[in-house]
Amino acid sequence: MDELKAPSIDYAAVAPILILFGAACLGVLVEAFVPRRARHAVQLSLALLGTVAGLVVVVTQASTRATTAAGALAIDGPAVFLQGAILVLALVSLLLMGERKLEAGGAFVPQAAITVGSDADVRQAARAPGLTEVYPIALFAIAGMLLFVAANDLLTMFIALEVFSLPLYLLCALARRRRLLSQEAALKYFLLGSYASAFFLFGVALIYGFVGAVDFGSIHAAAAESDRDPLLLYAGLAMLSIGLLFKTAAVPFHVWTPDVYQGAPTPITAFMAACTKVAAFGALLRVLYVGFNGLSWDFTPILGVIAVLTMIIGAVLAVTQTDIKRLLAYSSIANAGYLLVGVLASGEAGLASTMFYLVAYGFTVLGAFAVVMLVRDADGEAGHLSRWAGLGRRSPLIAGLFTFILLAFAGIPLTSGFISKFAVFGAAIEGGQTWLVIAGVISSIVLAFPYLRVVVMMWLSDPSEATPTVSVPGVFTTVALTIGVAMTLLLGVAPSLLLDLTSGAAEFVQ
Repeated sequence: MDELKAPSIDYAAVAPILILFGAACLGVLVEAFVPRRARHAVQLSLALLGTVAGLVVVVTQASTRATTAAGALAIDGPAVFLQGAILVLALVSLLLMGERKLEAGGAFVPQAAITVGSDADVRQAARAPGLTEVYPIALFAIAGMLLFVAANDLLTMFIALEVFSLPLYLLCALARRRRLLSQEAALKYFLLGSYASAFFLFGVALIYGFVGAVDFGSIHAAAAESDRDPLLLYAGLAMLSIGLLFKTAAVPFHVWTPDVYQGAPTPITAFMAACTKVAAFGALLRVLYVGFNGLSWDFTPILGVIAVLTMIIGAVLAVTQTDIKRLLAYSSIANAGYLLVGVLASGEAGLASTMFYLVAYGFTVLGAFAVVMLVRDADGEAGHLSRWAGLGRRSPLIAGLFTFILLAFAGIPLTSGFISKFAVFGAAIEGGQTWLVIAGVISSIVLAFPYLRVVVMMWLSDPSEATPTVSVPGVFTTVALTIGVAMTLLLGVAPSLLLDLTSGAAEFVQ
């Protein structure tokens, strides 16, 4: 009887994933053995060092093109590029999580199990240092995202989906202020995310029933050559898409986004807006471009309608918002629609433009939430838009930076937002999807209104007693905001380097 052999693994290729998982496990040990007073510095240092180490290894693996772990992982151009993007954006997000100057103890609750509104809760909200468990939890999420974009079969992809989703559910519930809103957001995210995961797993089962395998190579071959009734395959792809489109916040699977963005601690909202979107679209690109590329004529019209609905509904509902985080949530939904336009453009141009958009949007949205963290008073962040009136007179620098970020979201030239939209719309026209571009341009015009409304309120309205002061940013927030604004400007005036990188990485390993 032959002995069973373990699948060979190229440990160098999967080193970034292993480093992040290892750093997360070390973080758990730190929680157990390091004294509480030293924990925050140790955990933040460990998280930053682990992320930097993973990024360094990703850079050294830039030319790797292979599958490993018995074909479960594909280390190719898109995987390496998206892993690098996730790590860079996560690094900036960790800086926002580590900020403790804006509020005593930081943005996170010291003890999440204490009853909301109790005397103990009031005391801990005032002074107690926040939970340091957020760092290993965030590292587990980052590691899951790295695995998600490199998964070469559906079961590995599902495991990665759960690995990075479960930590996010926890992180959303840990806000120091407005704890009931935070816990409500986490519960909604968890329940709807569970349904989405169930749809994903049902899709895997149906696809396995048709193909007899779950790796993308076999799925591609079966979709192209099988003479059987493709009903199972189409139903499986539909359910699979529901699970992935939920994570991208595409309509009609977007309903969790405004509540979660508003209720979660702002550093976590920034982390999700940047990194989760990269991971979700990275997986969607691999599913559609590798596994189901032969069915593009069948799924493009349906996903195209979803893209149009996402762009239009996201833009229209953004106009009605009165809370800055909910406005940014609907902006994120609309941007998911623009990204779907790039996905449906197909070919190397569509893949490259989508990856460029993910990176550019990630930096801009991190800068936006860094500003949101700064505009606050004694009760916390000033979320209602009316309280931003006259901010330009109170703090011209911060208002000016936020104006620039909003103009980038609107797609004004000399910003990364303009180059991003130009790239995905150009790829869509080249791919024969002009109707999507027309819808995208119309929604962009509508979406510019809420951005410009905020700009007008900041600069042309008089400050009132409700207008908050802008807190002096700490080192971490300053660095994060500087990186976000600088990259938004750099990718707007000199995008060629990143465009060349995305073009060179726009080829999947089959």
